[in-house]
Amino acid sequence: MLRTAICDLLGIEHPIIQGGMAHIATAELVSAVSNAGGLGIIGCGYYQAEWVRQQIRLTKQKTTKPFGINVPLTSPYVKEVIEVILQEGVPIITTGTASPRPYIHRFKQAGMKIMPVVGTVAAAKHMEEAGADAVVAEGMESGGHIGEVTTITLVPQVVDAVKIPVVAAGGFADGRGLAAALALGAQGIQMGTRFVCSTECIAHLNYKQKILEADDRATTVTGQTTGLPLRALKNSLTEQYAALEKAGINKEELDLFGQGRMHLGLIEGDTDEGSLLAGQIAGMIKDIKPVKAIIDETMAQAEKIIASLKNLTRG
Repeated sequence: MLRTAICDLLGIEHPIIQGGMAHIATAELVSAVSNAGGLGIIGCGYYQAEWVRQQIRLTKQKTTKPFGINVPLTSPYVKEVIEVILQEGVPIITTGTASPRPYIHRFKQAGMKIMPVVGTVAAAKHMEEAGADAVVAEGMESGGHIGEVTTITLVPQVVDAVKIPVVAAGGFADGRGLAAALALGAQGIQMGTRFVCSTECIAHLNYKQKILEADDRATTVTGQTTGLPLRALKNSLTEQYAALEKAGINKEELDLFGQGRMHLGLIEGDTDEGSLLAGQIAGMIKDIKPVKAIIDETMAQAEKIIASLKNLTRG
C-alpha cells in the first residue's frame, strides 16, 4: 500500500487531501473524504463563527477519522472563527490568503497540525520557520485564488527549500497526478475540482455539469488588478469582470460587483452570472461518482503507474 510521511503526520490512510473550498466543502463532503481514507477539510470561506461551529460538530457526527479546516485569514470573522476552531478541537488547520504566524503559537498549544497553503518558495520557508508542520504548495493551475507559479515548477523548488512535508496542489484529478507529485518530491496531493464532481458534494448540479463539459481551455483568470487573481470557468460573469478591469474600474467597485457571485454559481446554480470556481484540470473530469470511488481509483492508478515505471529501468 502506498503510504507517505503526510499519512503518518495527519493520521490518514491515503496521501490525498481535499481542498477546503468555500461554500461546498461542507460536512457531507468532508466526512466522505475522511471516511474513505483521505483528509477532508471544511471550507470556512467568509462564513461567521457559528456556521463554522455547526459544520465542525456535524462532521464529527459523520466521521471518527481525522479531518481539517481551512481558514482564509482575510475573512472579516477570522478571530471569532479561530476561537471556535480551538474550542471545538479540530485536529488540523490549513490557511490561505495571509500568513497564520500570529496564530501558530495557539494552534501549537492546542495540539493542532498546521498546514498553510503557499504559492512561493519564500512563503514556504517563512511558514516552516514559523512552526508549520507541512505546507500545501499550490500552483496557478488550481481553481479559486491562485499565485503566479505553475505546480510542476513550484513543488520541487519548495521540496528543496524546506524539511517539512510538502503536499502538491493545482492540476490533480487522478492517480497519474499523484504519481507525478510523488516523483517531484511531494508527500501527497490536494484535489478540489475533482471532488466537486462527487455525489456527496452539495455543489449545484448545474455547476457540476459545467465542469463535466469543460475542456482544457475552459477556465480563465480574473482579478489580476485586485491582487487576488481568481481562476474559474469562463462565462458571462468572467467576461463582464474582465471588461471592467480593462476599463480601469477600481478595486472597491470590482469587489462590490463580485459580491455574492460564488454562492450564486456554486450553490444556486446560476452558470451565467455566478462564479464557477474550477482548476485547469476540469477538462479531465467526465463523471460524477462517490468520493470513495474517486479515492480508490486514484490510489490504484498511482500504484500501478509507479510499478510500471520501475519496469522501465530493467535492462
